[in-house]
Amino acid sequence: MRRKVVSAADAAALVKDGDTITTSGFVGIGVPDELLAAIEARFLARGTPRDLSLVFAAGQGDGKDRGLNRLGHDGLLKQVVGGHWGLIPKVAALAVEGKIKGWNLPQGCISQLYRDAAAGKPGMLSKVGLETFVDPRNGGGAINDISTEPQVELMEFGGEEVLYYPAPKMTVALLRGTTADEAGNVTMEREALVIDNLAQAMAVKNAGGVVIVQVERLARSRSLQPREVQIPGILVDAVVVASPQNHMQTYKTAFSHAFTNRIRPPDGEIPAMELGPRKIIARRCAFELPVNGVINLGIGMPEGVAAVAAEEGLLNHVTLTAEPGVVGGQPASGLDFGAAVDVDAVIPQNSQFDFYDGGGLDMACLGLAQADADGNVNVSRFGPRLAGAGGFINISQNAKSLVFAGTFTAKGLHVQLDEGRMNIRQEGSSRKFLDHVEQVTFSGRRAARLGQPVLYVTERCVFQLSAEGLVLKEVAPGVDIERDILGQMSFRPIIGEIEPMDARLFADGPMDLRRELLHLDLPERIALDSAENRLFINFEKMRIRTTEEVEQVRDQVERVCGPFGERVDVIVNYDGFHLDDDVSNDYAEMVADLENRFYGTVTRYSGSAFLRLKLGETLQGASHIYETRDAAQSFLDGRG
Repeated sequence: MRRKVVSAADAAALVKDGDTITTSGFVGIGVPDELLAAIEARFLARGTPRDLSLVFAAGQGDGKDRGLNRLGHDGLLKQVVGGHWGLIPKVAALAVEGKIKGWNLPQGCISQLYRDAAAGKPGMLSKVGLETFVDPRNGGGAINDISTEPQVELMEFGGEEVLYYPAPKMTVALLRGTTADEAGNVTMEREALVIDNLAQAMAVKNAGGVVIVQVERLARSRSLQPREVQIPGILVDAVVVASPQNHMQTYKTAFSHAFTNRIRPPDGEIPAMELGPRKIIARRCAFELPVNGVINLGIGMPEGVAAVAAEEGLLNHVTLTAEPGVVGGQPASGLDFGAAVDVDAVIPQNSQFDFYDGGGLDMACLGLAQADADGNVNVSRFGPRLAGAGGFINISQNAKSLVFAGTFTAKGLHVQLDEGRMNIRQEGSSRKFLDHVEQVTFSGRRAARLGQPVLYVTERCVFQLSAEGLVLKEVAPGVDIERDILGQMSFRPIIGEIEPMDARLFADGPMDLRRELLHLDLPERIALDSAENRLFINFEKMRIRTTEEVEQVRDQVERVCGPFGERVDVIVNYDGFHLDDDVSNDYAEMVADLENRFYGTVTRYSGSAFLRLKLGETLQGASHIYETRDAAQSFLDGRG
């Protein structure tokens, strides 16, 4: 078998004028900088390769010179299709100025198209992007006027509108791994992510193209563990051993064992955030965390939610995820964004977006740059500044609930807290709540029509999305509605029944949010309808982990049912309920005791088939476990 190891210069010579290249990486992670630097050097020295087309999902760059910024030269690129552009300003400038053709498509869709291209499929159908700037009725993702070839088409399938994304035809893949053997098999044991490397390699190889992988070290042929191989050698044409400066684990961190998740770092405390606008916003967002739920936190302001969750002892009760494939753990930030420590799994990016698009997220908390009266949000384009949508459209359209987080104004905002009251000492010079956003990255009208719960959280107030538009729901103590809210908006929101924002948001020290979100305040979860002789128990999203918590349930039912003096029929909501195995026997004994003393007929319901099975095993004789409340209610009504 021929030796595949070549120099970076020889690898760059494999890229020909007019090729369509695709690159690995997510922000500052997994970027093939050795290969990109060699292509840049060859172009500057010889004027070739030129007129390249580029396809990428998450724009690999540091906001300056590294990553795809190395390709930002006149003549090197001809057209670009990408998801997130914010960290590749040199390429973005070429597109904004009309020097190249450019399109901004959802990051998740591009990631999934790699896989479809590998399978020889013509493209894919998706609802992601409907009624946003990606929709052909709103520009089709084109960045400038010369970008006229359609990259997405509006279709009707099964009576519903969908978008058709044609699969790209790519001829060169520039990828990255850790170790390659002489046959070109590549492992990624020192990488923070696996991203889309396999799908990209397959797509290019099956199209008759060239796959080039940079690594940091070599091994003998067939000496690698097969289960460690992420890119099989049959897909690889050339391997380049990178210099250390062009093979950092992230653009911030040269290497961290913790980011490989092959070791667990010692437990350490996440430092508490300083009390100010960012923490106030993060705290209010944390009130919306679904216990036992799966969550995505966006970059920027939403990152503070993880710090608040840690401070409040909630990290063990939620699963944080990141779009490049991280499940669980603690996400990193800045140019480490996308990496995480203490994770449960790292999966391919396209699989993560499959999960997201299918509704797997219980909640997403994303940034808020601009919003308008209809609830539309823009995070992707601001005049000549092209940030790109990234995974924002995939995530925001498909999460079960959504929270946007951002300061009320930008550029110069200064806020002071005086004994729990907010004093806006200096207003930001840039408004965020506008008559019309510059670009629709999130469609408020579509979300309202589909019934998606959406909040817009700022340091001074909270809005809620309704069918009629934004409704002002909460205001911080000390804030004057006319001066500090309405006077700083370009439209007038609907004024609802306004409540004060929780006083705990503006005070130092923990908020005791864990007790509130875990529903340990059981009196609010157990209610008796004495007229109907019915007890309603709502254990939705509750987790019972200790015998103490089991006894708290017993005590509360005794307090409610004991004085009533008669047996009651019971309906129990177990949606999202979690019972730790260590206390399942104690819980079953407690339930049996209450049934013997207080209960008549008991019905239970849960939307989870697994939980219904587990409850049936735990609660012996619990035959009436239904899928919905209506079914449980109908059973009792029928018996009555």
